[in-house]
Amino acid sequence: MKESVEKNSRKIAAFLEEHSCKDVVVLPLDECSWTDCFVIGTVNSVGHLKGVVHQIWSLLNELGLSVSNRHKNPAEDGWLLIDTGDIVIHLMSQELRSFYDLEKLWAQVR
Repeated sequence: MKESVEKNSRKIAAFLEEHSCKDVVVLPLDECSWTDCFVIGTVNSVGHLKGVVHQIWSLLNELGLSVSNRHKNPAEDGWLLIDTGDIVIHLMSQELRSFYDLEKLWAQVR
């Protein structure tokens, strides 16, 4: 993973932890052709998800990351994906995170 991507992904992870997201992980995807890593965090409600998303845009702008899929209103299902190219951020409810288990699903790509 490029140094700048690693640095930015760690800043995003720290931001998520500061905003009460649980089990935040940076998942390097060395063999993936379309992104370098996932940053995954668990939110505790749709309201929490909306609050985190509302706040994260400032950080992404500060880091100089452009978002290819910006949504004004996060989906009500409890999962929002933010694609910055090299870093893909997944904010998920506990239920969806357990069901999809992205860490296990993508373990073979690492």
